[in-house]
Order: sequence, then C-alpha cells, then structure tokens
Amino acid sequence: MDVAIAPLVVREDDLSGAQTQDLLRLHLAGMRDSSPPGHSFALDLSGLKVPEVTVWSAWRGEAIAGIGALKALGGGAAEIKSMRTHPDHLRQGVGAAILERIIETAKARGLKRLSLETGRGEAFEAALAMYRARGFASGGAFSDYVASPFNQFMHLDL
Repeated sequence: MDVAIAPLVVREDDLSGAQTQDLLRLHLAGMRDSSPPGHSFALDLSGLKVPEVTVWSAWRGEAIAGIGALKALGGGAAEIKSMRTHPDHLRQGVGAAILERIIETAKARGLKRLSLETGRGEAFEAALAMYRARGFASGGAFSDYVASPFNQFMHLDL
C-alpha cells in the first residue's frame, strides 16, 4: 500500500511558533553535542530575531520539517545559518528545499556570495554533501570566524 506524503511548503517564519522553537532547541543541542566546547556558533532564538536574519521553516501538513536562515553580512555577502531537518523528515529533500529558497532569496536581494561555517565529522557529512551538490566549495574563514581543526567554511558565488 502506498502512503501519500504531504507536499513540502517553505515559508518565512517569525519564530513565534512552538514547533519552530522546539526544532531550534533540538538544533542547538545537536550542535553542542557534535562540536568541541567553544566551537558551536549556532544562533539561539534571540540571535535569529535580529533584522539582518531571515528564517524559513518547511512544513509537511501541520508538522515542521526543517528550518534555515540567511544572515546579511554586508558588502553583498550573507551567511547560511541554523539549517536543520527534523528527525522525522530526514532524507526527504527538506534541507535542499530550504537551501534553494535561501539561494533564490539571496539572488533576488542582489547578493554576490553565500558562505557558511560548519563542523567536521560524521554528524556533518549529509549537510556537506548537500552543499557541495548545490555548488558550494570549500574556502577560507569569513566574517569573524577563525579557522580551527574542527570547523570548515564553504562558499557559493551567485
């Protein structure tokens, strides 16, 4: 018997909903658990509720499937932040759909470059593969980040 999966809807999110906040808490805990002390740079709720950050959430029916954010850095550059797929929706294209919305928005805003900082290790491999498939390439540190043996940086020229 085939089971129908509700279509994925990606929309801008004001971070006021319980499901979005719960997924953000899960994201922060996961980043802390997968990163050495002092090497998790994930934004908390207050860090995402600033004017230079736009957040999107992906939904399947009434269930949150993922989140992602775009942080303006100035000078035609922006950073991808807070990408997380809900565990119930892994490997279903959620991250790719949010990433595509972020890239579309960045282009519409006239941005020239997207960058991201992430960790190393098994916990990060699926996300890294998704970014590489979309054209992101490894590169140097940006903004206020400092390179370390744990973190890595990726960039996409738009």
